[in-house]
Amino acid sequence: MFELLESLNHWHWLALGLVLLGAELLGTAGYFLWIGLSALLVGALLSIIPMSWQLQWISFAVFSLVATWLWWRRQFKSDRRSDNNRDLNDKHKQLIGQTLIADKDLEPGKNRMQLGDTTWTAQVDTPIKAGDKVVITDVQGIILTVSKQE
Repeated sequence: MFELLESLNHWHWLALGLVLLGAELLGTAGYFLWIGLSALLVGALLSIIPMSWQLQWISFAVFSLVATWLWWRRQFKSDRRSDNNRDLNDKHKQLIGQTLIADKDLEPGKNRMQLGDTTWTAQVDTPIKAGDKVVITDVQGIILTVSKQE
């Protein structure tokens, strides 16, 4: 076993890197990408700098961990940014722009308004009569800001 490890050269690492990158093409969602690139990097370094097999494997492990961690940090920031702009599971953002019919007269200030099976606090700037169409323009916590639809 040690003879096999000691006989590793840069071609072995380059082949391993290409096999891992090929496996990535089969749809592993990035798992083999950074490991494959790390193997290619070890192969490139080994072609320039002679290293023991222990140092080769340690380099491969360190490169893989660092590359994967950096990618994870970048992806996590990107996911968090896109989650803040997404309305899919944010009921409050989905309410903005919704049109309703006022079920009772609404005076300027805070009122109660029926929306679906719930009553909400509705902030109104101008008086609205019962039966008028209103649109939700903003949601701050549990307070809807509504205005008369033109």
